[in-house]
Amino acid sequence: MAVSSGTATITLPTDEEILITRELDAPRQRVYRAYTTPELVRRWWAGRRGEMTVAEIDLRVGGAWRYAMIAHGGLEVAFHGEYREIVPDERIVFTEIFEAMPGEPALNTATFAETDGRTTFTLRTRVESREVRDMILASGMEAGMQEGMDLLEELAVSLR
Repeated sequence: MAVSSGTATITLPTDEEILITRELDAPRQRVYRAYTTPELVRRWWAGRRGEMTVAEIDLRVGGAWRYAMIAHGGLEVAFHGEYREIVPDERIVFTEIFEAMPGEPALNTATFAETDGRTTFTLRTRVESREVRDMILASGMEAGMQEGMDLLEELAVSLR
């Protein structure tokens, strides 16, 4: 199995949404496990942009999550939120707040769909305005997201 590096696509379905889609060469149960298990999240979420320092996950409706990393250069980057809906191996709906810029939380919907042992992972992020959406896109998030998705796939492929 080969990792399909940098192949996530970003589309903008509405002025307030970002849609990330990525094919992963692993069954959805493995992708879901890598996406929701703290010790596994630590291995992919930061991409190659720094060291992950916090991966807290209380995977239940109403449960909280928090991820933090020290980026190269020493800047701490942290996000947190709450789980709103969980369908194991299929769908997670959760809020997300970038701690350096508090405001209205984004609402994320992650889905895991499998065909012939491959998983289509989608992450739909809904924010309060086009300005917030455009600020996220201008932040350089795509390069880090592509690295993280590559590592997520490598990890999911390696799980048994």
